[in-house]
Amino acid sequence: MEDEVERRQIEQILELDYEELQIEEVEGLAESSDDDRDATGVPSIDKFTFNTDLTSLHSYLGEVDDTHHSFAFWEGGAILNLPLFYLEGVVLFPGATLPLRVIKPNFVAAVNRALTQADAPYTMGVVRVYRDYNNGPLRLAKIGTTAEIRQFRSLEDGTINVVTRGQQRFRLRRHWIDAEGAPCGEIQIIEEDVPLRTPRDAYAKLVPFSNLQSQQMISLNASSRKDGNEENNSEANSEESFENELSQTERRIHQSAIGACYESDRTDESTNSDDNNKLSESDIQSGSPCRNDSSFMGSSPSKHKKLVRNAGLGSIAHKVARPRSHLSCTVSRAFWPYWVYRMYDSYCLAQKAADMWKQIVGIPSMDGFVKKPDLLSFYIASKIPISEPTRQELLEIDGISYRLRREIELLERLDRIRCKICQNLLARRRDMLVMSSDGPLGAFVNPDGFVHEVMTFYKANGLALRSRPAKEFSWFPGYAWTIINCASCETHMGWLFTATNEKLKPKSFWGIRSCQVTDEMR
Repeated sequence: MEDEVERRQIEQILELDYEELQIEEVEGLAESSDDDRDATGVPSIDKFTFNTDLTSLHSYLGEVDDTHHSFAFWEGGAILNLPLFYLEGVVLFPGATLPLRVIKPNFVAAVNRALTQADAPYTMGVVRVYRDYNNGPLRLAKIGTTAEIRQFRSLEDGTINVVTRGQQRFRLRRHWIDAEGAPCGEIQIIEEDVPLRTPRDAYAKLVPFSNLQSQQMISLNASSRKDGNEENNSEANSEESFENELSQTERRIHQSAIGACYESDRTDESTNSDDNNKLSESDIQSGSPCRNDSSFMGSSPSKHKKLVRNAGLGSIAHKVARPRSHLSCTVSRAFWPYWVYRMYDSYCLAQKAADMWKQIVGIPSMDGFVKKPDLLSFYIASKIPISEPTRQELLEIDGISYRLRREIELLERLDRIRCKICQNLLARRRDMLVMSSDGPLGAFVNPDGFVHEVMTFYKANGLALRSRPAKEFSWFPGYAWTIINCASCETHMGWLFTATNEKLKPKSFWGIRSCQVTDEMR
């Protein structure tokens, strides 16, 4: 079945490549035809005739052979020696595709070593290199990603065409050049955390029962029997509104709780039936972490505020004669209310990120990733149209929930795309266009071996054409490419892609290099 699908895709590529070139000379800046757009001004996907699946095949590399090799997966903390591939302007994430045209002898040696090594076959490390300032020395990032070689073809001129896929993050411990001139490095695989409903870092120090006054607990019990209209108030459930209601002293208590270390779970099970009807001395003094979600599910910011105030009162200790099970149902033992736990719930964050991605980008669908927050966090990080340093920042974040929270923040605030040299406004977030099944940003390699991460837009501003359209080695079958520069500083910004025949829609679109842009937040 897969061979049949691949055969049909190759036939489609050949049909597009053999079409008669019908490109008109472009004197101004092209935009998508009005016929391609819907009522909002965005190109309508329903009117697309271009098959976005063709882009991810990287057919411009020519024929490549599958390795048909089962790739190893290393445990977190494992230390390996791997050949390295340095890339400027590119950040590889686990799960992302990276095409390479290897020309330089030292990198050819690195790929050949990866193809023949016994301990980690068909695997090499990919690390971003960068400059702190223009014409400064190249520096290696400390965090990179292992790349498994899935397809390759050695050419007669000694070069190698390779298609790789990101696998696991690693820390670069040291690097060197071996006897054959291949760059190598000692790496340590990063142990990734497991998606949790309530990550451990979301818990803070609990309010000791010794600080709870009996009258306040009675008040809490009474309020829990009300209809709960206040608890359903969305404004009251927001972190900002909650903190605004606290005094300076209460806010300091709240912030100190946020920074408190997570306490180890304590065993609450009792071996004596009498223990079920009273609190132990250790519980009264320290308060053990609540492991029953029902104990904090009903806690609202208003109740949480009372607990904060009670924590600040300190001094009066009351032993409670109520059964523990009754208290667990009526009083929140956790310092944080329920909405705070949701802020660090990997699955809740994954759903929110997927919904935002669907709203902003549209395709491809994220439904299959929602139940896999770790994969979703890497996917969005590899495809979100942001600058290269920001993407390296996402790669270096440890923790699924923290990476998703940062991505949600970027999706909420990212608006304008500007030239990093002169700050010329190039495009807006709403102008993004998905021309690949992989998403609005992807890595491509040119005939000279330079890899470019390109974000695609249906409309752009402040760009000037610097060449005539060329059809050879096009990353998008059926489209010719024209080099574009920033109109202000003349920096090479990317390419304008124009359809070679009238059958293809959209008629044109822009590909802008992520390494040449800076992010502007709202």
